[in-house]
Amino acid sequence: MNLLLLCPKGSTPPAGRPSVLWIHGGGYITGMPEMVYMSRAKNLVKKYGAVVVCPDYRLAGAAPYPAALLDCHNALAYLKTHAAQLGVRDDQIMVGGESAGSGLTAALCMYEKDIGGIHIAFQMPLYPMLDNEDTESSRNNHAPVWNTRRNHYGWARYLRGIREEPVPAYAAPARCTDYTGLPPAYSFVSTAEPFYAETLTYIENLKQAGVAASVDVYPGLFHAFDMLLPFLKFSRRAAAAFEAHFERAMHSCFAEQTHRDSGIE
Repeated sequence: MNLLLLCPKGSTPPAGRPSVLWIHGGGYITGMPEMVYMSRAKNLVKKYGAVVVCPDYRLAGAAPYPAALLDCHNALAYLKTHAAQLGVRDDQIMVGGESAGSGLTAALCMYEKDIGGIHIAFQMPLYPMLDNEDTESSRNNHAPVWNTRRNHYGWARYLRGIREEPVPAYAAPARCTDYTGLPPAYSFVSTAEPFYAETLTYIENLKQAGVAASVDVYPGLFHAFDMLLPFLKFSRRAAAAFEAHFERAMHSCFAEQTHRDSGIE
């Protein structure tokens, strides 16, 4: 699996830099790591000196669940095992993404917690694709970019190898029943898009489990509005709020590692 690395210029601080595994979106069926250049993550390199790693995970057309999750796990293991070479703190590994990448963000946090794997300091699942079942906002949604029809198709391709019911939470994180011990989280979402309801539910479930979590809501905009229309007032507001939450996490969110091999081949 290829990885796209975004590294800041200049000398590395003595304590090391924060690192972010940023997972691209695309409904599990499309997308590429280079989408990071349209995303919120690129400014984390420029403004805050973070190292951002973007995995070229396998898409569902070639390999359904769990291929993408295991690829993201291996990318996370790379961050941990190469922390010294990359000049990053291994106690401040963060994970984020948008859309399906955010679904993988949530799934990866659950997976790492359950296997006692890599400790994630902070999660940033933006308008995440979490629920393979229709919600109030994903049912009969005809918004641009992503809608009910595309959502059904993406889930069908990603989950086509699963025969068990309910679907595992690592495949569809909305099926999770235990949110305790997950990393602190920040998200944002718009009211008109399919993932509005499941985003709010995910953040509320984290809060009910005692996890620090918050979400900002923007009215009437479609999926991935911040990437596709970055100069909108609400897009600029979303970017500024995202960066403010990241900056706070830089100073307050840490997760010490256990220093054992966590890779899956």
